[in-house]
Amino acid sequence: MNTDRITIPPGLWASFQLLGIDPHVVASRAQLSLSRMTDPVFVTTAQYVRIWQTYADLMGDSAKGIVKLAATFDSDHYPPTVLATYHARTYREALYGMARYKPMCPPENLLINEEEGAYITLELSGGPSEPTSPAVLIGTTLAFLLELGRRGTGQPIKARSVEFSGSVDNVSILEDYFGCRVTVGSTRNRLTLNRRDLDRSFVSHNQELLEILTPILDQSLDEKRSRSISEAVRRTLKRDLGEGRLDIHVVARKLGMSDRTLQRRLADEGTTFKQMLNRARHEQAREYLANPELNIKEVAFLVGFEDQNSFYRAFRLWEGDTPSNWRSAQLGGRSS
Repeated sequence: MNTDRITIPPGLWASFQLLGIDPHVVASRAQLSLSRMTDPVFVTTAQYVRIWQTYADLMGDSAKGIVKLAATFDSDHYPPTVLATYHARTYREALYGMARYKPMCPPENLLINEEEGAYITLELSGGPSEPTSPAVLIGTTLAFLLELGRRGTGQPIKARSVEFSGSVDNVSILEDYFGCRVTVGSTRNRLTLNRRDLDRSFVSHNQELLEILTPILDQSLDEKRSRSISEAVRRTLKRDLGEGRLDIHVVARKLGMSDRTLQRRLADEGTTFKQMLNRARHEQAREYLANPELNIKEVAFLVGFEDQNSFYRAFRLWEGDTPSNWRSAQLGGRSS
């Protein structure tokens, strides 16, 4: 999957206009040519980030920018992937639909966890790392997930908690909007909802429209995945190795498929998850060891090993030498 090709729906430009922001100014600062605002626009990850950063700069207040955009985006302008979730039967079905079709709307992944008692968590991961995602982008995405439930059910649903990894101005504005405590500077970007709200029916439910949209979206999703699942796995592994436990279950969930489907798709491309994980660790280890500012223990952690001894054993199999000796040879005898 090519995550460096992101679609900007026309509704975003329309929302900017409603908020008094000239879309052409935003596009210009993002180094993007915007001829007609009625057509979807394909951008790179860097351009996508610049669009959101420009919006935040022009709004002057990240919290206000998050809330206003989430509330202003007209449901008539929803792209097909979101339109299908808006017409789901329940809030739960809508959220799982968002997670399913999120790979068609990169760069973030949406992970859902219902294994925490009476609560459900929705976590964004894998957004653009270069440059850093603006807080207004993450915030608007989380706000929209709640807005979807409010519009679909017609009820003033409140979140239980919200976490942002970045900093946000005027947190009180966000707390008023989400109806809960908002934590900034967290290690993750997460929205926690009360599970009882997930069974609420959507007044916007439209089964006939879903029967038209769903097969089309499923086919598009399959086509996107079929381009190269091994490339998608490689990118996910390279990006997330340092997160700790990164087994096939975690990666499959990030890619929106089952373990068995991922195994089968990789086999069709002549590889296995174990081979890809081993290769990704090897490549990243060489890259990190070339940086003399990182010590061996840090490198071991960054490539997903829980202890240094395991890393040493693996590296000997890869290179026939210890990480320290390999580094010394690469750095011309300068060991760290």
